[in-house]
Amino acid sequence: MARIAGVDLPRNKRVDIALTAIYGIGRYTAVQIVTDLDLDPGKKVDSLAENEIGQLRDKVQEYKIEGDLRRDIDQNIKRLMDINSYRGLRHRRQLPVRGQRTNTNARTRKGKARTISVGRKAKEAARKSG
Repeated sequence: MARIAGVDLPRNKRVDIALTAIYGIGRYTAVQIVTDLDLDPGKKVDSLAENEIGQLRDKVQEYKIEGDLRRDIDQNIKRLMDINSYRGLRHRRQLPVRGQRTNTNARTRKGKARTISVGRKAKEAARKSG
């Protein structure tokens, strides 16, 4: 089993696809790594030799990945919130940050819509008046 940067690479996938399991490495970077090491991109992970896995490990360590990358992203978001920038305020309120509309969409960021039923309104009105 190939373990790189604390992540177990999927055994039955191609090397260039399996590298994308590491946070911070996308398709382009994975292909770039494989071509720099002169590995066959169609080769499966479980058929890699130990020295090839070692080469991959060394090459992947040159990139900012996993915990370091997550920490940097969190610090950047925290900095935006601390300086009270517009983007920071949107992060704090858990609203879309990049200019998307929020009147109808944005359910992923805003959460599920909760409607108040007629029966519940009547109960609240009765509670307030009584």
